Amino acid sequence: MNISDFDYDLPEDRIAQTPIEPRDTARLMVLNPKDGAIEHRQFYELGTYLKKGDVLIFNDTRVIPARLIGTRSHTGGRVEVFLLRQIDKDQWEALVKPGKKVRVGSIIHFGDELSCEILAHTDFGGRIVRFIYDGVFEEILDRLGTMPLPPYIHEKLADRERYQTVYSRVKGSAAAPTAGLHFTESLMQELRDKGVQFGFVTLHVGLGTFRPVHVDVIEDHVMHKEFYSVPAETAKLIQTAKQEGRRIVAVGTTSIRTLEASAAQTGSVEVGTGWTDIFIYPGYQFNVVDAVITNFHLPKSTLIMLVSAFAGRTFTLKAYRTAVEEKYRLFSFGDAMLIQSKA
Repeated sequence: MNISDFDYDLPEDRIAQTPIEPRDTARLMVLNPKDGAIEHRQFYELGTYLKKGDVLIFNDTRVIPARLIGTRSHTGGRVEVFLLRQIDKDQWEALVKPGKKVRVGSIIHFGDELSCEILAHTDFGGRIVRFIYDGVFEEILDRLGTMPLPPYIHEKLADRERYQTVYSRVKGSAAAPTAGLHFTESLMQELRDKGVQFGFVTLHVGLGTFRPVHVDVIEDHVMHKEFYSVPAETAKLIQTAKQEGRRIVAVGTTSIRTLEASAAQTGSVEVGTGWTDIFIYPGYQFNVVDAVITNFHLPKSTLIMLVSAFAGRTFTLKAYRTAVEEKYRLFSFGDAMLIQSKA
């Protein structure tokens, strides 16, 4: 398939620059792949489409203030270091800008309490860096780092927590699992009261989210590996639901990738941790996921390819054209869609 098969016209004014308040008042487009129906609702009406016994799977990753601004030791030139994943206690994989001027051996200073040394290049154009500091790194990062909003968001975020889900708890992500940003504590309680069950997995979002597809033939694209974890209670919850014919509803593309990566070898979700570079595009056969809650994604991105694999490419692009026509708010701080089961 060609990358142009996943393109659509995107007016810039459709890109949401700020989060909506309250979270669950975002719009919700409901897609039914079986009959091609499209409905327009509000996110707080999600319970209308869920029933007792459905299992919602959330990604509980928490975004770290991963963007650091420093200066090179010899020249004083400005350098941005964007943390992607922790390798060990003090070493991280990172994106560095301007990359061409920051060579192996360079020292970057972030004020008096933190610096880093460039140790090596990575296969995906990043760097391995080692941090030098006194004290607790996480506390220093909280003080010096900023929230890594996507490049298409130009407004300053007033409250850091608005780029976190209300259920986030495991620090380590370079970006938020944005479909989950629409959930509030009250909506989650309403769903629990209805008999909807919750399970949690972790996938720390890394370079794959920020790396565009540069190939014309999408099968040639290589995903960057991201760390994931599936706890025993979640695997058991999913196994039981599957045996009883109940739906698994993935909240966000990161939850989908975690579940499907975990089930890649056996067809059922396995307990444990690992690294996944799973790339889901049309033709993929889903092993676990029965329905999907997701935001709207960039043209030609791996995420719109994943959604197209679930809902069908033609129907997905129709939904995106409808979203533009109906003035939905798109991307990280934008509106959501619920894609019902195909079967």
